[in-house]
Amino acid sequence: MEFDDLIHTRRSVHQYADTDIDDDTLVDLFEDVRFAPSSFNLQPWEFLVVQGEDLERLQSVAYGQEHVTDAAAAVVVLGTLDPSDHAERVTADLLEKGYLPNEDAAEARLDTVDGLADADAETRRVWTVQSCTLAAMALMHAAWDRGIASCPMGGYDAAALHDEFDVPADYEPVMLVTLGHPAEEAADLERPRKFRRSTEEFVHFDGFDPVAREAPASADD
Repeated sequence: MEFDDLIHTRRSVHQYADTDIDDDTLVDLFEDVRFAPSSFNLQPWEFLVVQGEDLERLQSVAYGQEHVTDAAAAVVVLGTLDPSDHAERVTADLLEKGYLPNEDAAEARLDTVDGLADADAETRRVWTVQSCTLAAMALMHAAWDRGIASCPMGGYDAAALHDEFDVPADYEPVMLVTLGHPAEEAADLERPRKFRRSTEEFVHFDGFDPVAREAPASADD
């Protein structure tokens, strides 16, 4: 699919056809996701793919949302809260391939990562969410390039998800992404797109000058 078509036709889909996604196709999606960018190239993401009867377990922590079990698969996007997890091998690779000039630069890089690993919990949470969100978007684009629809979800009980799927405490549940071939009505690209703000409204050159927010309605309205 041409990139313009991919961007312009992707939708968040709640209605899925009763068609499975085979494991080879799922692996292909994640082969594309591997190349998503991440802070310090530390790739903090982990993906729990949920299928079959286990979708009911996931639905139970996602406030009963029906499209979880209607989907062929759902992906729990998790991010490590320890930035040092893969730091040594990532840094060794950068040194070997000439991205870092010498051992001193490599040690300095590792020291920086160690400083981030020692940061407070909220700083580390934001760090992993930023990178894992990029990977989740890559997943959705890779899926749609193969005709597989998706829907990113923030509506779930993170603590219950940890318990239900035995996710260690040092991993942050960043989002859920449902995957499936779109149902016929959901695949209708002739329907008008939902409202999108204009480029002129949200792009700011040479200074930040946001549009006025709509004033809340008064009690007399």
